Amino acid sequence: MARVFLISLISLLAVSCAPSRANRIHATDEAKTIATGTWGGEHVRMEVTKTGAEIEFDCAHGQTTEPIALDKRGNFDAPGTFTPEHGGPILRDEAPPSNPARYSGHLDGDSMNLTVTREKESLGSFTLTRGSQGTLMKCR
Repeated sequence: MARVFLISLISLLAVSCAPSRANRIHATDEAKTIATGTWGGEHVRMEVTKTGAEIEFDCAHGQTTEPIALDKRGNFDAPGTFTPEHGGPILRDEAPPSNPARYSGHLDGDSMNLTVTREKESLGSFTLTRGSQGTLMKCR
């Protein structure tokens, strides 16, 4: 009986110490959200915080104002805003239009696929890497 108990205890410890899918997708244990920090790729940089994310594109910027939650498979879909930019100076009283947008995609380890949509129009798809600053070419 003691052997069965010992084997069961060892098996339970081995299973609880094994890397979980949540660790693989870099989600926090409590809320299963995208790990905080900088994520970057071609034409995009995302700074993820505990309260949302700031996203910078070549000629636009956006944000989410709530944590980006992940489902069991590492997928996400968060509401936010998207603000187009333009080249040249910004006028003192100029207020760029901020539009509702959705930031959706999939997270797998240190790699994120991100799709940005405004209403039903896709504004682009991007591949980001955790810890990368990305490559931006700001509009002129």
